[in-house]
Amino acid sequence: MIDLSLKEKIQSLSQSFLADVIESRRHIHAHPELAFEEVETAAYVSSQLEALGIPHVNGIAKTGIVGLIKGKHPDKKVIALRADMDALPIREENDVAYRSKNIGVMHACGHDVHTASLLGAARILQAIREEFEGTVKLIFQPSEEKIPGGASVMIEEKVLEDPAPVAIYGQHVLPHIDAGKVGFRSGKYMASADEIYVTITGKGGHAAMPQENIDPVLIASHMIIALQQMVSRQAHPVTPTVLSFGKFIANGATNVIPDKVELEGTFRTLDEDWRAKAHQNMKKMAEQIAAGMGGQCEFTIKKGYPFLVNDRELTGRTITDAREYLGEENVLDLDIWMAAEDFAFYTQQMPGCFYRLGVRNEAAGITSPVHTSTFNIDESALETGMGLMAWLAVQELSR
Repeated sequence: MIDLSLKEKIQSLSQSFLADVIESRRHIHAHPELAFEEVETAAYVSSQLEALGIPHVNGIAKTGIVGLIKGKHPDKKVIALRADMDALPIREENDVAYRSKNIGVMHACGHDVHTASLLGAARILQAIREEFEGTVKLIFQPSEEKIPGGASVMIEEKVLEDPAPVAIYGQHVLPHIDAGKVGFRSGKYMASADEIYVTITGKGGHAAMPQENIDPVLIASHMIIALQQMVSRQAHPVTPTVLSFGKFIANGATNVIPDKVELEGTFRTLDEDWRAKAHQNMKKMAEQIAAGMGGQCEFTIKKGYPFLVNDRELTGRTITDAREYLGEENVLDLDIWMAAEDFAFYTQQMPGCFYRLGVRNEAAGITSPVHTSTFNIDESALETGMGLMAWLAVQELSR
């Protein structure tokens, strides 16, 4: 009998399980559910873990699941692997057999891939549990897409305790890099994200007689420009910062100035001190501009996820492990990304590593960005996703 190394066993098992994991991904993709509504998804995950003989607990943070795979000497060390399960309110336009059956809801951010990959990693780890020491904690998390984020709720409900992991890994699809490749960044990687809601109240009336009105459209326009200038002039040059407004509602008409305007936007950065200062400054500036122009302003900031930081020592080891598993040419360096991820809550609590899984296949026309109605993946990426997760877990447990 050939005595395969552990790496070769994991690679072989990844190939053997690929068809099953593709089936899991397609099932989850066809039955997407929104944040904290992942009832059927959770039931499916639970049934898969049950079939594998993996003990688990349901109902954490409403629909979350935690499973444990115990190797030899299970109390020696614990490593956590996390996948998110929720979908987005997007109508799918892909013409595929596994197209969303829930009209208006779609796995457009790849959480079906994350969940299926973790189920695949669970299959591998359960099969080789006699060949590693320690415990792997499987975290299937709800509601990554919606504040307050399922990660924060699961942490409140003691997901990082009993047993307590010493490190946590998460992966996320990236359609900008090819299937078979992964990307890493050590240190600060993703931004905090806050939601901004502004209501500007003036005095509406006939557009031909603006002198008799207090124009909230004009106030809002000045406000947006001033807030953008504040960010560009007050943020430290080396601190990435983004302020964007995506909604501007002024329900007037060609000849009607409305009574109020509503704005919605997002503020993102990678520095908590600057984040707090910017919140105060934006609110003060907006209120002063409105008052100075005769109106009123209600400026609300809904604080979202913190910035995500990859522990430098853990990520350094992980990059080395990934190169050993996939080959150096398939492990890429990433830039800071101003999107947000509630995995950040875990990284604020303990050493974490959040990396990117390539899913692109330009020859097959699989190039759409996440959060679009045509997002899809090269499903060969699932072999990389499950195998690498299992490999990283056993490597870190061995240290």
